[in-house]
Amino acid sequence: QVQLVESGGGLVQAGGSLRLSCAASGSILSINAMGWYRQGPGNQRELVAMFTSGGSTNYADSVEGRFTISRDNAKNTVYLQMNSLKPEDPAVYYCTADVATVVGDVFDRGSHYWGQGTQVTVSS
Repeated sequence: QVQLVESGGGLVQAGGSLRLSCAASGSILSINAMGWYRQGPGNQRELVAMFTSGGSTNYADSVEGRFTISRDNAKNTVYLQMNSLKPEDPAVYYCTADVATVVGDVFDRGSHYWGQGTQVTVSS
């Protein structure tokens, strides 16, 4: 019902920048929350940055001050500007969203969706 498509990953030198994008599409009534997680090799998936259902933003301590999450509500798109990338930042970055949908007369107040992930690699 809802698809999340990420883009913008790639290889960058330490200290460099990347900008990730995630566009949501499908039978969207509203997006309750949307943001980014990441999973590095051998690690659990962890929160990077998120717009919460209350409208606030949450950042992982490890990215605070370096990464900025933003969104374009008209496009159902969220962005992650990553600056000053460090050797510990490489991971697959996943977009996630809690989305209310309506299909025909079936209303879902919120289900969780994940994108396919985009690889971020940082060279030292």
